[in-house]
Amino acid sequence: MIAQKVFPCLERSRGWVVKQALANCVELEEARRRLTLEAMADVDKGNVVDQEEVERWVSSLGTDKPLPRPL
Repeated sequence: MIAQKVFPCLERSRGWVVKQALANCVELEEARRRLTLEAMADVDKGNVVDQEEVERWVSSLGTDKPLPRPL
């Protein structure tokens, strides 16, 4: 099991590692929720970019004449 190899390298207890992992998970989920709410507020304000514009822009990347990023 990988955990048995990791714990001694960290010089921490299994409980500490689990607590850190859970804290990181909660932090990531909170950030994801905050970013989702910000994105939804942008959509409500009409701050959106047409999918076709994005696809044209992406297709132009790496070419001799890349398009400007859609706003």
